[in-house]
Amino acid sequence: MIRKRKNRKPVTTYSYHWYKKYKNLIREFIPTAPNQLWVSDITYITLNNSFAYLSLITDAYSRKIVGFFLSRTLEAKESIKALQMAIQYNPNLKTLIHHSDRGIQYCCNDYVSILNRNKIKISMTENGDPLENAIAERVNGILKDELLQDRYKNFEEAQEAVAVAVSVYNHQRPHGSISYKMPQEVHFSKDVVERKWKSYYKNYEVQNAGISNQ
Repeated sequence: MIRKRKNRKPVTTYSYHWYKKYKNLIREFIPTAPNQLWVSDITYITLNNSFAYLSLITDAYSRKIVGFFLSRTLEAKESIKALQMAIQYNPNLKTLIHHSDRGIQYCCNDYVSILNRNKIKISMTENGDPLENAIAERVNGILKDELLQDRYKNFEEAQEAVAVAVSVYNHQRPHGSISYKMPQEVHFSKDVVERKWKSYYKNYEVQNAGISNQ
């Protein structure tokens, strides 16, 4: 019998590094307006002969993707471009927390220095559980399951598709967590939106408690 080979998925997070890792600041934090909490993550896009890597920064209140960049490598400078985009188009960042995993891209000196220079608080996951960065994981899933193809011929085709997908996500796709409004609309609205906030951390604590009691 022939054993089928599984498709290898690239690892986008490398946390075994010497850079400082920061505490999780958002366990009980619920944003009440845009630009209070950004969540960041990196996912991969499959090409015919390789992979591309998509850095995303999402506002946790409005669910808007405020920064993104598709790159050919996992170098930190590529994730920095997504961060620079987010900062450029959101100048009022008085009480912002930036939350991410502990990947080297987010812990490196260049990335951290930009956050510090803009007086953005740094928060990171602590246990590697997806629930610690659930909103970012959810955004990844929406883009890849609903708005992007499984595979692209080349980098340029993927780059164009990502730009279209982000635009559709921000401007045309309603979200149940923000009363079925569009992220772009909520992000720039002064009206208070009734939000269906899920307590991912309570779920996480319940799961861990169940495991420890077994």
